[in-house]
Amino acid sequence: MNVVLGNLDQMINWGRANSLWSLTFATSCCGIEFMACGCARYDFARFGFEVTRNSPRQADLIMCAGTITHKMAPVLKRLYDEMAEPKYVVAVGGCAISGGPFKSSYHVVKGIDEFLPVDVYIPGCPPRPEAILYGMMQLQRKVKVEKFFGGANHKEKDPNGIVIKDLPKKFVEDLKKSWAEKK
Repeated sequence: MNVVLGNLDQMINWGRANSLWSLTFATSCCGIEFMACGCARYDFARFGFEVTRNSPRQADLIMCAGTITHKMAPVLKRLYDEMAEPKYVVAVGGCAISGGPFKSSYHVVKGIDEFLPVDVYIPGCPPRPEAILYGMMQLQRKVKVEKFFGGANHKEKDPNGIVIKDLPKKFVEDLKKSWAEKK
């Protein structure tokens, strides 16, 4: 029985990882870099995440790009709450990650991880399209190894954020070696 569910997990996660639909929440210059990723030079379509949705009910991930003010934070939280499970959050740029150059301002949120669980951080001010593509590929990698039938709260994560429960031992050992080499 575990073999059937394991293979079904892999097939479903492969499909989900290669067809991520994003809800773009771009408030400043990082949004322009995200738009560049959809153009012919960088071409999001090669990786399966070119579809951007305007409705949170049709999106798999919310890509927050730019400065988030305290007035805008409840709107972003409401959009996140309206998304169906499983849902992912990508913080694009220094402003979304930590407030960026405006972090000393009274009206800017010091990072969206104060009110949303962030899955992938893409640093830069603004990040280059290559960095956005790399961050999206890391999200694909994360989706591919998630446990689908265990539910949203049944995730055992590595400190790097990758779900590692119920993976083949050789695969987990290879992941840990590659993480150790990067450090």
